[in-house]
Parts: sequence; structure tokens; C-alpha cells
Amino acid sequence: MRRWRAWGRNDDGSAALEFITVGVILLVPLIYLVIALGTIQEQTLGAEAAARHTARAIAMASDVDTAAARGEAVLDGIIDEYGLDPDAVDLSLSCTPAGVECPSAGATLIVTVIARVRMPLVPPVLGLDRAASVEVQATAAQKVSRTWGSE
Repeated sequence: MRRWRAWGRNDDGSAALEFITVGVILLVPLIYLVIALGTIQEQTLGAEAAARHTARAIAMASDVDTAAARGEAVLDGIIDEYGLDPDAVDLSLSCTPAGVECPSAGATLIVTVIARVRMPLVPPVLGLDRAASVEVQATAAQKVSRTWGSE
């Protein structure tokens, strides 16, 4: 009985072990959180750049065909630069005032880019990678020249 009490009170060396165990348990999720937030931030900046530069490229083009070609080229370049998933990027165009052809002279072009960000280290088993994804969205507006399309 006496040995049992002495053994129960002996804490030599357990503080380091507890610190390492708790540190690892807290450190692993913290590292994953930093990686996940970095991925989301990168994709958000990519969506913002895609919306802004695509709007500018379309608004500065001389006609519809040139605008479409430049818009696609800019979007493809930004998708490559920021590592966006081309299948997970949606781009929509609209113009104000409502009812005008888009793009048209004097209109304000509004470009919206929506991208799905897949979380790191999530396996594509049973669609978990799609379920564990975050949607990011960016919108940019650009005024189209009044002389657009007349050149």
C-alpha cells in the first residue's frame, strides 16, 4: 500500500510529456487552419484580380469579338497565375442601365467571378472535396467608352 501512494505522487518527467502531447494536439489543427486560410485568401485575391482585369480588358476593347478574345485570355492567365480550378470558376457579365446590350457604348460593365475553393488535404472520396469547399466571389465595375464599337 505504501508503494502505491508513493508512485501516485511521483510526477518526475511528466510535465514535459504533457506539454509535448498537448502541444501537438493544438499545433496540428492550428497549422491546418493557417494553410486553409492561406488557400482561401489566395483564391479570393485570384477571383478579385480576375473580375477587375477582365472588366478592364472587355471595356477597353474596340468591338465584341476583340472583347471576348481579350476577356478569355485575361481570365485564362489569371486562372493559371493564382492556381484557380478552371472548372470551379464562373464568370458573369451584366451592364447598367438595364436592358442595354452588354457590352455597349456608355454602359457600365459589371463582371462577377465566383470560384469554389477546395480545402487542402480533403480526399476526393464520396465527394468530400466538393462538400468541404468554400465559395468566394468578387465583382468589378468598369465604364465602357461612349465610342466603343465605332472604331
